[in-house]
Amino acid sequence: MTLVNSLNPAIDANLAVALDALLTEQSVTRAAARLHTSPAAMSRTLARLRRILQDPLLVRAGQTMVPTPRAQSLREEAAAVVHSLGALLSPGTVVDPATLRSTFTIQAADLVGAALAVGLLQLTREEAPGISLRVRAEEWEAGSALRDGRLDLEVGSIDHVDPETQVEELLTLRMVAAVRPGHPLASAPLTPTRLAAADHVAVSRRGRFTGPLDAALAEHDLRRRVVIVLPSHLAAMTLAARSDVVCLIPASLPGEPPSPLTADATALGLRLLDIPVPLPPLTIGMAWHPRQSVDGAHRWLRDAVRRTLRAPC
Repeated sequence: MTLVNSLNPAIDANLAVALDALLTEQSVTRAAARLHTSPAAMSRTLARLRRILQDPLLVRAGQTMVPTPRAQSLREEAAAVVHSLGALLSPGTVVDPATLRSTFTIQAADLVGAALAVGLLQLTREEAPGISLRVRAEEWEAGSALRDGRLDLEVGSIDHVDPETQVEELLTLRMVAAVRPGHPLASAPLTPTRLAAADHVAVSRRGRFTGPLDAALAEHDLRRRVVIVLPSHLAAMTLAARSDVVCLIPASLPGEPPSPLTADATALGLRLLDIPVPLPPLTIGMAWHPRQSVDGAHRWLRDAVRRTLRAPC
């Protein structure tokens, strides 16, 4: 590293470290040992410092060396500079969440955002009360928004990212059919034929009527009827709770604890039915820009998201 000023065009920052060692030890030999160099090298460094500062700094007095008045006046300042250099060039320290004062912006689909809001609010209250959260709908292209700082984190089905974007998979889910209590589909084992015969609500921000379930039913020469398309899972689940439409929602894999993503369906009293045709799993992950990877506050946020989405209801 090089420090530049108008008087000395290029001063090696290591000179500040050497000056601190010499003024502290008041001995070339001991200063050399402290910095793991040779006495000869330290003597050359002292000579260079004397030329730059135009002061002897250390002068012999019998068998010892004593500092000049200029050296004594520089001692505390040299120590402070070395301390600052050490702090500047050291890895980031562990962040105490209780001291954080930040606002984080997260982009997520409504069902994921609802689960995050509950879990993250609890964690911020308990651990990081100075943190505020802004959860946005899936409106921005994540790569550019993460890159320019409009987003701190994207959470959901991460299916298109820029090459530099960091992605971590959080959990794998399956799709199930959600119906109101007393729905005809809940009265007997669910078959592909019975599932296809029911009225369905589809969830699509782009207004699409078809999805993976339609392809799976087509393998059985079946076709379902989608009577309405809504842009929100929460709206679709509310409709399913008040009518006979079938809504597909993500749920935990068999044998795993309930996912926080099914908490709203449970609160609405919906029955969750296994779908009798194979569907591709749904992977929920989070994505962030690499400049945030080692930031202490962002690391706390990512850990909080992990704990929120992986925790049992």
